[in-house]
Amino acid sequence: MRIDKYLKVSRLIKRRTVANEACDGDRIVVNGRQVKASYQVKVGDIIEIHFGQRVLKVEVLKVADNVGKAEAPAMYREIE
Repeated sequence: MRIDKYLKVSRLIKRRTVANEACDGDRIVVNGRQVKASYQVKVGDIIEIHFGQRVLKVEVLKVADNVGKAEAPAMYREIE
């Protein structure tokens, strides 16, 4: 699954277009390197999302196309 879609489905970012813009703006880092929106997410990837001064770091636990709002947080684990 593309990273822009993963960020939307997991509800880490609200809209896919916003996730796509974040990738184009070099604000998404996977396993230590900046990625484009077409990057294919795999279980075990470490994703860093830069929101201004704040950085959210998560580990991918599950990749699924359709998930409900309640199951979305089970797709990733926050890392301190």
